[in-house]
Amino acid sequence: MEELPITLHGARVLVVGFGRVGKLTAHRFRALGARVSVAARKWADLAWAEAYGYVPEHLEGLDECLCAYDLVVNTAPARVLDAQRLAQLEPDCLVIDLASRPGGVDMEAAAELGVRVIWALSLPGKVAPVTAGKILRDTICHILCELGV
Repeated sequence: MEELPITLHGARVLVVGFGRVGKLTAHRFRALGARVSVAARKWADLAWAEAYGYVPEHLEGLDECLCAYDLVVNTAPARVLDAQRLAQLEPDCLVIDLASRPGGVDMEAAAELGVRVIWALSLPGKVAPVTAGKILRDTICHILCELGV
């Protein structure tokens, strides 16, 4: 909140990716009063985003709408915010990259373009390794159970 010149209430926020982190991020920003859009590549994810009340944006169509946001939060662990897309952002737009490595923001292009990016990759493992380990353990156990192992 300290990084934006506006409040989150009423801010135009784009969450890129609608996996576990993307869903939780979108829910939190909406709870703070932001107007949330979700960009994803899978149509099923966009259908769910719309069902939750978010404005759906297909990842391939982002080139036409990036100038409309005050904050862009990336959760996709693939380069989705390249130089071409970063150049479309408004000057005051903040980008937060929450994805796992390698992240989804071209950091060199962002620096050249003067785009403010908070690079917060792989936070759970960095700041809460015990909790992150438990989540991984549970996920692996669930996968093994589903496989009948």
